Amino acid sequence: MDKRKALIVVRLFFGLLTFYAIGVQLGIHVSLGFDPVNFFSYFTNLSNLFLAVIFIAGGLMLWRKQTPTRDQDSTRGASVVYIAVVGIVYGILLRNIDLGSLLPWINTLLHYVNPAVAVIDWFVAPPANKLAGNAWRGWILFPLAYLAYTLTRGAAVNWYPYPFLNPANVGGYGIVALYCLAIVVVFFALSWAVIRVVNNRAAPASKATTRKKAVAKKKTTAKAKAKAKRKSARR
Repeated sequence: MDKRKALIVVRLFFGLLTFYAIGVQLGIHVSLGFDPVNFFSYFTNLSNLFLAVIFIAGGLMLWRKQTPTRDQDSTRGASVVYIAVVGIVYGILLRNIDLGSLLPWINTLLHYVNPAVAVIDWFVAPPANKLAGNAWRGWILFPLAYLAYTLTRGAAVNWYPYPFLNPANVGGYGIVALYCLAIVVVFFALSWAVIRVVNNRAAPASKATTRKKAVAKKKTTAKAKAKAKRKSARR
């Protein structure tokens, strides 16, 4: 199996598996009488759903041999950063907390496997398009909106998806702000790495393409001159 076919299989498999896993967990959540809005208030679930869409779309585009646009590549980059943040935050802050009704295999998929697969996929098959150095400005809008939503809704309904976002649990909004600041630092570090990987690989490729075009142009010019000389000689 060549690289293209392997990527198609991997992306479609993990995209569909993620949808299935979240569907199963949502069913359990609702059957136990929990609020569905709470279920979709976890950054983990939202980021994994987003990644599943990107995986499936990317797999189908490869299958159809379509080339992603720069905006599509940037959207894929955002999904990699979000899911990587999920993996890191879970590993540092949440891995020892009670997971409640979350099935172990779904926990492993959402918090360990998908972050690893997304990062590996990005390094193995980075976009051909260079990303804007300030692409992070667009990427950070969703996490900021999520944070505003979570803190506002949490204060209203007295429920927070994560312990470190609950002021009553950590000792006030000042500590919550410190946690959020630390996560923002992780976000910027990951964004820099994701953009750097693409642009470092795209730059040599661009130079090689430029050289090929220059060589092709020289050959075309040489052929045109030779043809013109032959015509002159015939006259």
